Amino acid sequence: MSDLIVFSFDSESEAEGAYERIQGLQDDLVVELAGLALVKVDENGKTHVESPGAVGNIGVGAAGGALFGTLIGILFFVPFLGLVFGGVLGGLFAGLDKTGLNSEFRSRVKDAVAEGRSAVVLYAVKLTEDKFADALAPFNGTIVQTSLSEADEKELAHDLGSK
Repeated sequence: MSDLIVFSFDSESEAEGAYERIQGLQDDLVVELAGLALVKVDENGKTHVESPGAVGNIGVGAAGGALFGTLIGILFFVPFLGLVFGGVLGGLFAGLDKTGLNSEFRSRVKDAVAEGRSAVVLYAVKLTEDKFADALAPFNGTIVQTSLSEADEKELAHDLGSK
Protein backbone atom coordinates (compact mmCIF):
# COMPACT_ATOMS: atom_id res chain seq x y z
CA MET A 1 0.00 0.00 0.00
CA SER A 2 1.20 3.50 -0.82
CA ASP A 3 0.39 6.79 0.83
CA LEU A 4 -0.39 10.01 -0.96
CA ILE A 5 0.17 12.75 1.60
CA VAL A 6 -0.41 16.47 1.19
CA PHE A 7 1.06 18.87 3.74
CA SER A 8 -0.24 22.44 3.62
CA PHE A 9 1.84 25.34 4.99
CA ASP A 10 1.10 28.98 5.78
CA SER A 11 4.51 30.09 4.58
CA GLU A 12 6.61 29.23 1.58
CA SER A 13 9.72 28.90 3.77
CA GLU A 14 8.09 26.24 5.98
CA ALA A 15 7.04 24.28 2.89
CA GLU A 16 10.54 24.54 1.39
CA GLY A 17 12.09 23.38 4.68
CA ALA A 18 9.77 20.38 4.88
CA TYR A 19 10.41 19.56 1.20
CA GLU A 20 14.18 19.53 1.78
CA ARG A 21 13.79 17.53 4.99
CA ILE A 22 11.71 14.87 3.22
CA GLN A 23 14.46 14.48 0.61
CA GLY A 24 16.89 13.90 3.49
CA LEU A 25 14.53 11.35 5.05
CA GLN A 26 14.62 9.48 1.73
CA ASP A 27 18.42 9.30 2.01
CA ASP A 28 18.07 8.13 5.64
CA LEU A 29 15.63 5.37 4.57
CA VAL A 30 12.83 6.77 6.75
CA VAL A 31 10.67 7.12 3.65
CA GLU A 32 10.78 5.50 0.22
CA LEU A 33 9.33 7.93 -2.29
CA ALA A 34 7.67 7.28 -5.61
CA GLY A 35 7.08 11.02 -6.03
CA LEU A 36 7.67 14.34 -4.30
CA ALA A 37 6.58 17.86 -5.23
CA LEU A 38 6.60 21.35 -3.77
CA VAL A 39 3.44 23.23 -4.72
CA LYS A 40 3.21 27.00 -4.32
CA VAL A 41 0.02 28.95 -4.87
CA ASP A 42 0.73 32.64 -5.37
CA GLU A 43 -1.49 35.53 -4.28
CA ASN A 44 -3.22 35.44 -7.68
CA GLY A 45 -4.14 31.77 -7.26
CA LYS A 46 -1.63 30.53 -9.84
CA THR A 47 -0.07 27.17 -8.98
CA HIS A 48 3.65 26.50 -9.35
CA VAL A 49 5.05 22.95 -8.96
CA GLU A 50 8.66 21.96 -8.33
CA SER A 51 9.80 18.35 -8.23
CA PRO A 52 13.22 16.79 -7.78
CA GLY A 53 12.41 14.49 -10.70
CA ALA A 54 15.13 11.94 -11.15
CA VAL A 55 17.29 13.40 -8.37
CA GLY A 56 18.47 10.70 -5.98
CA ASN A 57 16.37 7.56 -5.78
CA ILE A 58 12.99 9.22 -6.22
CA GLY A 59 10.79 7.64 -8.80
CA VAL A 60 9.87 4.06 -9.56
CA GLY A 61 9.98 4.18 -13.34
CA ALA A 62 8.12 6.00 -16.04
CA ALA A 63 4.67 4.65 -15.12
CA GLY A 64 5.09 5.68 -11.48
CA GLY A 65 6.35 9.12 -12.49
CA ALA A 66 3.48 9.61 -14.91
CA LEU A 67 1.01 8.51 -12.26
CA PHE A 68 2.41 10.95 -9.69
CA GLY A 69 2.55 13.81 -12.20
CA THR A 70 -1.04 13.21 -13.16
CA LEU A 71 -2.12 13.07 -9.51
CA ILE A 72 -0.48 16.47 -8.96
CA GLY A 73 -2.31 17.80 -12.01
CA ILE A 74 -5.65 16.52 -10.78
CA LEU A 75 -5.23 17.69 -7.19
CA PHE A 76 -4.09 21.19 -8.09
CA PHE A 77 -5.64 21.57 -11.54
CA VAL A 78 -2.20 22.03 -13.06
CA PRO A 79 -2.23 21.33 -16.80
CA PHE A 80 -0.53 18.08 -17.68
CA LEU A 81 0.39 16.72 -21.05
CA GLY A 82 -1.42 14.05 -22.95
CA LEU A 83 -4.48 13.45 -20.79
CA VAL A 84 -6.78 16.30 -21.69
CA PHE A 85 -8.13 14.68 -24.83
CA GLY A 86 -11.59 13.23 -25.34
CA GLY A 87 -13.27 11.43 -22.48
CA VAL A 88 -10.03 10.40 -20.79
CA LEU A 89 -10.29 13.07 -18.11
CA GLY A 90 -13.90 12.20 -17.26
CA GLY A 91 -13.03 8.51 -17.08
CA LEU A 92 -10.07 9.32 -14.90
CA PHE A 93 -12.17 11.27 -12.40
CA ALA A 94 -14.68 8.41 -12.32
CA GLY A 95 -11.80 6.03 -11.56
CA LEU A 96 -10.48 8.33 -8.84
CA ASP A 97 -13.84 8.38 -7.11
CA LYS A 98 -13.52 4.60 -6.64
CA THR A 99 -10.22 5.09 -4.79
CA GLY A 100 -9.22 7.19 -1.79
CA LEU A 101 -8.82 10.18 -4.14
CA ASN A 102 -12.53 10.90 -4.31
CA SER A 103 -14.06 14.35 -4.68
CA GLU A 104 -14.11 14.83 -0.89
CA PHE A 105 -10.34 14.32 -0.69
CA ARG A 106 -9.72 16.62 -3.66
CA SER A 107 -11.92 19.27 -2.04
CA ARG A 108 -9.98 19.01 1.25
CA VAL A 109 -6.72 19.48 -0.67
CA LYS A 110 -8.10 22.49 -2.53
CA ASP A 111 -9.24 24.08 0.75
CA ALA A 112 -5.92 23.35 2.49
CA VAL A 113 -3.81 24.79 -0.33
CA ALA A 114 -5.43 28.12 -1.11
CA GLU A 115 -4.00 31.38 -2.41
CA GLY A 116 -0.74 32.42 -0.77
CA ARG A 117 -0.13 28.98 0.75
CA SER A 118 2.31 26.25 -0.17
CA ALA A 119 2.21 22.47 0.04
CA VAL A 120 4.42 19.43 -0.14
CA VAL A 121 2.94 16.40 -1.84
CA LEU A 122 4.55 13.02 -1.50
CA TYR A 123 3.74 9.59 -2.80
CA ALA A 124 5.38 7.20 -0.35
CA VAL A 125 5.84 3.49 -1.00
CA LYS A 126 7.20 2.90 2.53
CA LEU A 127 7.09 5.18 5.55
CA THR A 128 8.38 4.87 9.12
CA GLU A 129 5.56 6.93 10.58
CA ASP A 130 6.98 7.88 13.99
CA LYS A 131 10.38 9.02 12.66
CA PHE A 132 8.75 10.77 9.73
CA ALA A 133 6.27 12.64 11.93
CA ASP A 134 8.99 13.69 14.40
CA ALA A 135 11.17 15.03 11.58
CA LEU A 136 8.37 17.14 10.07
CA ALA A 137 6.77 18.42 13.30
CA PRO A 138 8.87 21.64 13.42
CA PHE A 139 7.43 22.80 10.07
CA ASN A 140 3.84 23.18 11.37
CA GLY A 141 2.06 21.73 8.37
CA THR A 142 -1.60 20.78 8.07
CA ILE A 143 -1.94 17.18 6.88
CA VAL A 144 -4.39 15.81 4.34
CA GLN A 145 -3.69 12.14 3.67
CA THR A 146 -5.15 9.20 1.81
CA SER A 147 -3.88 5.70 1.33
CA LEU A 148 -4.09 3.85 -1.95
CA SER A 149 -4.24 0.09 -1.88
CA GLU A 150 -2.18 -1.83 -4.42
CA ALA A 151 -5.40 -2.65 -6.29
CA ASP A 152 -6.39 1.04 -6.32
CA GLU A 153 -2.94 1.99 -7.63
CA LYS A 154 -3.19 -0.55 -10.45
CA GLU A 155 -6.71 0.56 -11.34
CA LEU A 156 -5.68 4.20 -11.30
CA ALA A 157 -2.60 3.48 -13.41
CA HIS A 158 -4.82 1.58 -15.86
CA ASP A 159 -7.24 4.54 -15.98
CA LEU A 160 -4.26 6.78 -16.73
CA GLY A 161 -3.20 4.55 -19.60
CA SER A 162 -0.06 3.30 -17.82
CA LYS A 163 0.54 -0.42 -18.08
